[in-house]
Amino acid sequence: MTTADGVAGPADRRRFATLGRSVTLFRAFLVEQTDPDHFYGLLAGDSVRQVSGYTALAGRTVLDVGGGPGYFASAFRDAGARYVGLDPDVGDFSAAGESVAGMLRGSGTALPVRSASVDVTFSSNVLEHVSEPARMLDEMARVTRPGGVLFVSFTPWLSPWGGHETAPWHYLGGDRARRRYQRKTGRPPKNRYLETLFPVSISDALRWARGSRDVEVLEALPRYHPWWARWVIRVPGVREIVAWNFVLVLRRTGPEPGGAAEKQS
Repeated sequence: MTTADGVAGPADRRRFATLGRSVTLFRAFLVEQTDPDHFYGLLAGDSVRQVSGYTALAGRTVLDVGGGPGYFASAFRDAGARYVGLDPDVGDFSAAGESVAGMLRGSGTALPVRSASVDVTFSSNVLEHVSEPARMLDEMARVTRPGGVLFVSFTPWLSPWGGHETAPWHYLGGDRARRRYQRKTGRPPKNRYLETLFPVSISDALRWARGSRDVEVLEALPRYHPWWARWVIRVPGVREIVAWNFVLVLRRTGPEPGGAAEKQS
């Protein structure tokens, strides 16, 4: 059932998370390298629909931490949101034809944004590229207003795609997978183990969320799976491999985090 402000209820979210959707996303993933516009455009629309299942977006301010090439900007704006993307390299937005106006340059572990100033903080496949993932989560909670929503997804290290372009050899060790990739291609991988790619787990993220006084967990689920496969998240160990990609949906609680210095945008 959909609420008065247009937010989907649990039954609506289940109807959205179909096997057909999962198959469509997987097929698009297969051409991520050769046709990124197709894959990331599809993923952006799908992600906005997921976020809309937890909070209304029209008129709300969304901060996309690690906005990358900007594929999500159009999708969020089409939903009526005031979108602000943040990335260490703002120039990356041009890859999707986006203007850099309204984009921020900065680090996910030190967001240049005032505390409690945005309605939704969103991050897609960034946490595994941060050396201090808990600090990034702390920052996302800090800048979200009480009652606002945090939507964080990432690829766990033990996922079949955990090593990114070096997968599946990351199962034998990140350094070994990196060396093998360089021998095979003659160049280092973009996602370099312990430099630009870090072994983050679902257990790490859940431990942070359950131990934080600033958020409550609304949902923890495998991002691309149909609704009836969400049980895998309840099984430690298995979830790290089978989930493929993990989503943590949180609600900001209480006042601003104690002692956090306010940062001006």
